[in-house]
Amino acid sequence: MPTLTRISGSFDQPHNAATTETVVSSSQNAKDDPHLVVLEPEDNPQNMSSFIRWLAVLIISSASLCVTCASSIAAFTELGAAQTFHVSHEVTILGVSLFVTGLGTGPLLVGPLSEVYGRNVVYQISYALFFIFTFPVVFAPNIAVFLVFRLITGFCGSAFLSVAGGSVSDMFPNSSIASPMAVYTISPFIGPVAGPVIAGFINQHLYWEWTYRVQLCWIFVELLMLVIFVPETYVPVILKKKARRLRESTGDPKFYAPLDRREGSLASAIIVSCRTPFQLLLFDRMALLLDFWNALILGILYLAFQAFPIIFEDVHGFNMQTTGLAFTGIGLGMLLAISTQPLWNRGVPFSLALYAREAAKYNGDPPPEMRLIMGQVGAILVPVGLFWLAFTTYPQVHWIAPIIASVPFGSGIYFVFTSTFTYLVTAYRPIAASAMASNSALRLAFAAAFPLFAGAMYNRLGTVGATALLAGLATIMAPLPFIFYRIGARLRKNSRFAAQ
Repeated sequence: MPTLTRISGSFDQPHNAATTETVVSSSQNAKDDPHLVVLEPEDNPQNMSSFIRWLAVLIISSASLCVTCASSIAAFTELGAAQTFHVSHEVTILGVSLFVTGLGTGPLLVGPLSEVYGRNVVYQISYALFFIFTFPVVFAPNIAVFLVFRLITGFCGSAFLSVAGGSVSDMFPNSSIASPMAVYTISPFIGPVAGPVIAGFINQHLYWEWTYRVQLCWIFVELLMLVIFVPETYVPVILKKKARRLRESTGDPKFYAPLDRREGSLASAIIVSCRTPFQLLLFDRMALLLDFWNALILGILYLAFQAFPIIFEDVHGFNMQTTGLAFTGIGLGMLLAISTQPLWNRGVPFSLALYAREAAKYNGDPPPEMRLIMGQVGAILVPVGLFWLAFTTYPQVHWIAPIIASVPFGSGIYFVFTSTFTYLVTAYRPIAASAMASNSALRLAFAAAFPLFAGAMYNRLGTVGATALLAGLATIMAPLPFIFYRIGARLRKNSRFAAQ
C-alpha cells in the first residue's frame, strides 16, 4: 500500500502552525484504527493539476484585489457623497476608515471558522454577504446607512486577508510555494492602488454612485468564479467530508476523521485567536516594532488617497481622472518589485554568497533573519521615494517628477511587507497565524486612522512639509531590519513566543 498522510491538530492554537500540521504515517499505523480516514494521494490538494491550482490562486488573488480595491475606491466618491448627503468632506472620509476597520476585525472571527468549516464555505458565504451588503451602500438613503454598511462590507470581505494565504499553502509544497504566494501577497497592495484609478475614470464621467454599481458587478463575477472554479483545499475538512461519504455509503457510523475528534469548542478557538495576537504585541518587543513599522507604511499608503488629490489637483490642476492615474507610479513600483521575486528565490547576487555561507553554517537551514535582507532594501526605498516625492511637489516642478518618485515608494512597500510577513511566519512559527493577525490588526488600525488627519496636516504643513514629515518617520523606522538581522536570533531565544 502507498504511504498515507495523517492530519492532526486541536483547537488549542486556532489556525496556527499546529492546526494544519501533517504527519506522515505508514500504512501499518492506518491499520491500527481501520475506521480512521486518512489522506489518499487522489485526495491531496497538492496533487491537483497545475492548471487547477494556479486557476484557484488567480481567482483567490483577484477576489482579494477586489476587496482591497473597494477600500480605496471610496476616496474618489467623497465629494459626491458629501453633496448628496449634505455632510462635510471629513465625514465621508469615514467611508474609507470604517471599511478598513472591518477588514482589520474580521480575521479574528473568520480564521477559526475556516479551520472548522473549510476555506470554501468561508469564501462563498463571506463573498455572498459582501455582495448583498454592498446594495445598501449603492442605494443608501442617508450617510448613516452608507457608513454602517461600509463597515459591514469590510468585515465580510476580510476573509481574503486571513484565509486566502492558507489556501495557497494548502495547494503547493514548500519547494514551489514562493511564486504563487508572491502573486497572492501583491494583490492586497495592488488593490488599494487600483481603486483610485478605476474610481477616477468613473467619477469624472458619471455620478459617484456608479462607482459602487461597477464594484457590485465585479463582486458578482468574483463570487461566481469562487463557487465554480475554486475547490476545497483544507485537508482536515476534506477528510471530514470523506468520512461522511464513507458512513453514508457503507452504513457504518464508526468512520471518522481527525477533525471529528478535536477537543475544544469554536467559541474557545475564537477567544484564543483574539487573545494571542495582542499578547504578542504586549510582551514581544521585536514583533511590536516590526508591526509598528508595517503599520506606519500602510498608513502612509492610505494617507496618499487624501494627499494625491491635494498634490495633483490643487498644485498641478489635474482633474479627477488624471489624479487617479497618478497612482500608477506606486502600482508600477509594486509590479517591478514582484518581478524580482525569482531572483530573491534563488538568492539575489549581493546576498547569494551570504545566504550560502549562513546555510552552510546552519546545516542547510539558515535562520529566519535571512528573510530580512529584502526588508533592508525596502527600508531604504520607502523614505527615498517619499523624500523625492516631497521635494518635487512644488508647482514649478513638472508633474511627472512626483509620479516617478512614487515608483521606489511602491517597490519599497512590496519588499517591506513580503520580508516582514515571511520573517514573522518563520520566526514565530508556533503561533504563525497569531503573529500575522497582530500585524494585520495594527496595520489596518493605522490605515483607518491616517486618512482622517491627512487634509488638516497638508493644509497646515503644505505638500512639501507634510510629505517630508512622513518620509522622516519612515527613515526613523528604517534601521529595524538591519538591527533585527543582527540581534534577532538573540531576541528569539528570550521570547516565549518565537521559534528557537
